Amino acid sequence: MRKMMISGVTALALLTGGIVGFGGVGSSVEAAQATTKFKDVPATHWASSAINSAVEQGYFKGYADGTFKPSSPVTKAEMASILGRLSDQPDASAQEQNNFTDIPEWAKSGVSIAIAKGFISPSNYKGKLDAQGALQRGEMATWLTQGLTVVDPEYKQALSDVTNTVVPAKEYFTGKLASAQKNAVAVALGTGLMSVANDKTFGVDRTTTRAEVAVLIARYAAVAKTKPADFQGLNELRAVGLTGTNLSIIAPKYQKAGPEKFSESYDYSKVTGDFAKVRNQELVTVTNYANLKVKNWIIVNPYVKETERSIYYPVFVDEKDRLLRGAYYSFTEFDINIKNSMNQLQGGSLINSPTINTLTSPNTAAFRNYGAKHINDLLGPKGIFTVKNPNYWSQGLLHFDNTLNPRVNLMLKDGTIYNVVPY
Repeated sequence: MRKMMISGVTALALLTGGIVGFGGVGSSVEAAQATTKFKDVPATHWASSAINSAVEQGYFKGYADGTFKPSSPVTKAEMASILGRLSDQPDASAQEQNNFTDIPEWAKSGVSIAIAKGFISPSNYKGKLDAQGALQRGEMATWLTQGLTVVDPEYKQALSDVTNTVVPAKEYFTGKLASAQKNAVAVALGTGLMSVANDKTFGVDRTTTRAEVAVLIARYAAVAKTKPADFQGLNELRAVGLTGTNLSIIAPKYQKAGPEKFSESYDYSKVTGDFAKVRNQELVTVTNYANLKVKNWIIVNPYVKETERSIYYPVFVDEKDRLLRGAYYSFTEFDINIKNSMNQLQGGSLINSPTINTLTSPNTAAFRNYGAKHINDLLGPKGIFTVKNPNYWSQGLLHFDNTLNPRVNLMLKDGTIYNVVPY
């Protein structure tokens, strides 16, 4: 029966240019010989190397007319079959049954294997996979990150940790990233498995092309061999999800101020260096124009080389931007409840801090391109806020120079004090 299935799928591939049979990856002489120059995949094509590798390993075949059709969409059935053939992927400990009723005969075995390997959870569907439908990027992110949780349980923890994170994709900032796909998109971005497009969107509803799949196969193999903790971007996303800030990742020298930083009469038991304890909690403000909460606090070091940058650098900072005297960028998302009326300057006086600064938002092209909320979007004539509950991102500076007040100090109305200083 299995030999007949292999023959049927191979025949289909020869006719359609789809996936080849279910033999061992890279073991087929025919597949190796198929690594030729496709007419529509020049050496300059962004995915040419990955495409040739995927063909050589037997994931794809070209078409009879000598083309690969790199921009053609991949169906869910095709992708499931490809994922099922990843020989290094272990089986999931908890096995789900293939109860889909719309799988074509040639793909049933491949879909079942992909389920067994943990890529697809039938329990997330209602009996139908829409197997012949084009696979969209949001669903692709879900499948791939579910697969990672089988390889290493820490990826399962990572998927949980990013539930409340800030996702560096335009859909997140514009409120168009569905909660059902947010965690998968975050982990896919944090590991470099997937990325945003030139328009800064992740493109959850965009179809996945043959060229993209060829690249993703190679990326998945690399990510699956890497521990989650080895990805700085993922570490940042997890930290923000759990605590509201990436401070400990980007600026670990900032730590809870020791008792020596306070007078002997001070109640040091109220001091914390855990930002999670002040996140989304009402703060004591200098002025009384509004109630104020901090939702998220992002730090960006502008001095490191591109490969070491914060995953949030492209969201907030333009390439040309530089700071003086060793300061880092500080970006804060505020949730404000105005009591009566408040203008921008009055809003800026709520907290007297160069770091947690309520007065201005980033004026970079990057920030605008990602569609994050700017304070100017909420102001009317004479700089007066037009809404009672403004939510926006602001820009400040995290200093290390002791002459520039590097201490970050926030107090909750219950007396809890968040106080960190550079050591």
